[in-house]
Amino acid sequence: MDSAEYERKIAFRFAAFDQDGNGYIDRADFNAAAARLLTEFGTTARCDKGQALYTGAEAFWQGMAGIADVDGDQRVTREEFVGGAVKRLRDSPERFAEIARPFLRAAIAVADPDNDGAAAVTAVERALRVLGASPDAAAFAAQSLDADRDGRIAEADAVAAFAAYFTVIEPDAP
Repeated sequence: MDSAEYERKIAFRFAAFDQDGNGYIDRADFNAAAARLLTEFGTTARCDKGQALYTGAEAFWQGMAGIADVDGDQRVTREEFVGGAVKRLRDSPERFAEIARPFLRAAIAVADPDNDGAAAVTAVERALRVLGASPDAAAFAAQSLDADRDGRIAEADAVAAFAAYFTVIEPDAP
């Protein structure tokens, strides 16, 4: 893969975090993602699941800022993301998984009405769409996460796939 192709793929991943499209990732992007998920699943911000999601969003933001906010201005530019975060994340996907885990755990809980620790594939698809994935990409990703084909997606599967998506840039992946 040439460097232009690599840059395009990283830019696509950056856009997934830049929820408001203002050209940088900041705390507001993580809070907006949490708010949209809560709205989609009819969950209030003040209940336990809502609080866990906002806490997870803050932890994820703090982890991302710690990895990528080179100049300390409390926002991650595309250049910081490409130059710092991607290299560090690629070198340590486990670290990325750990900073994402509290948010993903809480997001699965919000999408899990049975409170059994796993969300239905259709619920994960809804969550991905509300976070900005196209309908086709959301459907494909949700189906792919259900490795055992039981119709449910557990935290461990979501965390591993999420970390892989943001840390492994394959030749044919967007």
